[in-house]
Amino acid sequence: MSDRAISRRAWLRGGGASLLGLATAGCDRLTQSQAVNRLLSSADGLNQALYDLAGDRTLAREYPASAISRDFRANGSTQPDSEEYQALAANGFADWRLEIGGLVERPLSLSLADLRAAPARRQITRHDCVEGWSCIAGWKGARLGPLLDRAGLKPQAKYLAFYCADTLELTLDGTGDYYETISLLDAYHPQTILAYEMNDAPLPVAHGAPVRLRVERQLGYKMAKYVMRIETIERFDHLGLGKGGYWEDRGYQWFAGI
Repeated sequence: MSDRAISRRAWLRGGGASLLGLATAGCDRLTQSQAVNRLLSSADGLNQALYDLAGDRTLAREYPASAISRDFRANGSTQPDSEEYQALAANGFADWRLEIGGLVERPLSLSLADLRAAPARRQITRHDCVEGWSCIAGWKGARLGPLLDRAGLKPQAKYLAFYCADTLELTLDGTGDYYETISLLDAYHPQTILAYEMNDAPLPVAHGAPVRLRVERQLGYKMAKYVMRIETIERFDHLGLGKGGYWEDRGYQWFAGI
């Protein structure tokens, strides 16, 4: 592990991030409280400024194989029920394609084999859930940065939107699209990958097969499962309720750095 790597637990103990720790309660009463959300929003801006200042110089802590959790909890949806996804899963995702488009010069349509042939990274990291639990697992996946370079970002691109097969329930704007967004700073971080393996085996359906986002310096709800399409965008206020993600539309903070 790089000597520049930081412990996320130590970060949470830091004074600047202590307010964000309120979110780890994972309680609906908190997310529905206007006073709490105002407090979290004020801390959100400060923590994001500190986070952006660090840029890609800091890594989330990585662990030895001996630290891998015996049972890694599968949270949220564990098997999308759409006919399209069920057909892809039944065929071992041989027909699955990841579309990368939006503000790019060269839109991509990648098979799972294409992703496996792309520049990859292995890492053993801790998944911290907003509900207050953590698990450690080994991940392997295609680095997102080189894929974006391959597509060629247009100058106005600032964010990535991930669209997933996982609907959970109708989103608050009446659609069934589960989505998440991250900044380009996070997208180009060396630990941000599109994971297709978990603990040296193909990614299980319960954990987001065939591919899930791993953005290791943020809380677990940012790590979208069942990724089907990635759009590079200039802003996200036109998506869903304009908060930047499925859970953000329900009261969680867009920036979840830890």
